[in-house]
Amino acid sequence: MAQYDVFPNPSRSAADGIPYVVVIQSDLLNALATRMTMPLAIFDTATKVPTALCPVITVKGKRLHALAHYAAPLPAKALRRPVDNVVVQASALVSAMGTVLSGI
Repeated sequence: MAQYDVFPNPSRSAADGIPYVVVIQSDLLNALATRMTMPLAIFDTATKVPTALCPVITVKGKRLHALAHYAAPLPAKALRRPVDNVVVQASALVSAMGTVLSGI
């Protein structure tokens, strides 16, 4: 499992609105049993969200919002097969985490 791999949301009850999670944890910490993840949510076009905190990430042609303020660890074994890797969008994810930590 690589940093910025995208997986189907292992929570079936939340998967309708949050179909995916992205691993944001460094590959250097792969020995840990958990992976820090960020949910990727579907919002309709009328929903206004702060883009610094919730950047748009494209997964399999779908525009989703990363919810940096909901980043959380998940058991690595719950993340089975990646469906995509969004390393080319890494700067937006790192910046969103910076917003969570610094507020700006």
